[in-house]
Amino acid sequence: QVQLVESGGGLVQAGDSLRVSCAASGRTFSSYAMGWFRQVLGKEREFVAAISRSGGITYYADSVRGRFTMSRDNAKNTVYLQMNSLKPEDTAVYYCAARGSYLGDTYSTVGRYDYWGQGTQVTVSS
Repeated sequence: QVQLVESGGGLVQAGDSLRVSCAASGRTFSSYAMGWFRQVLGKEREFVAAISRSGGITYYADSVRGRFTMSRDNAKNTVYLQMNSLKPEDTAVYYCAARGSYLGDTYSTVGRYDYWGQGTQVTVSS
């Protein structure tokens, strides 16, 4: 069992930067690949980024590639999502998720993640 708690969301202006964090507790953090997803009310949850267990491999959605960076610190049981050049369309609730399996080709699949945090709101004003 893994418990995930996101933090760092808030209200920013377009073009600003923001870093959200996800702290994990429970079983060995380094045995889990991690992902960030986001959801707007009334829409499906969508993939943002994923990172392998060691942190050596990352994946990004086309909409955020080059602006967002996902990283992890296994010593601190924490993953981060650094978001730069934010746009109003980045406004959403951001969720982190953990999975015990390798990312493989399903890194962006919501249903392949085993544990989820409660989410943190990110709002980007124009």
